[in-house]
Amino acid sequence: MKRGWQCLWRVLWRAALGFVVLSLLLVLLLRVVPVFGSMVMVERKVQSWLDGESLVLRHQWQPWERLADHAKLAVIAAEDQRFPHHHGFDLEQMRRAWEASRRGERLRGASTISQQTAKNLFLWTGRSWVRKGLEAWFTVLIEVLWPKQRILEVYLNIVEWDSGVFGLEAASQHYFGVAADRLSERQASQLAAILPDPRGRDAARPSPLVERRSRWIRQQMRNLGGHRYLERL
Repeated sequence: MKRGWQCLWRVLWRAALGFVVLSLLLVLLLRVVPVFGSMVMVERKVQSWLDGESLVLRHQWQPWERLADHAKLAVIAAEDQRFPHHHGFDLEQMRRAWEASRRGERLRGASTISQQTAKNLFLWTGRSWVRKGLEAWFTVLIEVLWPKQRILEVYLNIVEWDSGVFGLEAASQHYFGVAADRLSERQASQLAAILPDPRGRDAARPSPLVERRSRWIRQQMRNLGGHRYLERL
């Protein structure tokens, strides 16, 4: 019996060590290699097959310099205004979310851009403690091994903006018929405004809710100091 437990322990230890090494190597590789897909893309495609459909994924990687500064700033203003300053986890936002939930208020998101990048790139959707633990692990890895600019570059290239539409280039073409580096401030703010529910909102034909949020995002972009804010990354 004791020998059996020892064998099991060795197997588990080797599996854990292998996972750590492989995840480190993968994150290091993706620091410099363009990201042409994500686990969320795979999940959407597989789910469409299971549903008897044929979802066409639209995605085109664009490097940092071909992503509009308006979009970079709009996403930070909408999703994570402390992005340049935290180390992957915004403890202040987490505290506020916890206090709000204790008061019975609507649950507010506290995920940073780093966490969302880790989740979209490496993991599946849904909620579970296992996934949250893996999300934390990959968040730490990309924060340690990637510069902030790379994290935002990857996020903008893999985030979902409509059913089958992934990344800023595909979203820009899908909603406005322009390239990702030609987005106006208003267009960028409307794209950022639909991120909480990208498959239920429309950036090109914004609802009153999306329009109000996009106006708020543009105000936050100015409050952050405009494009000079990106120099902190």
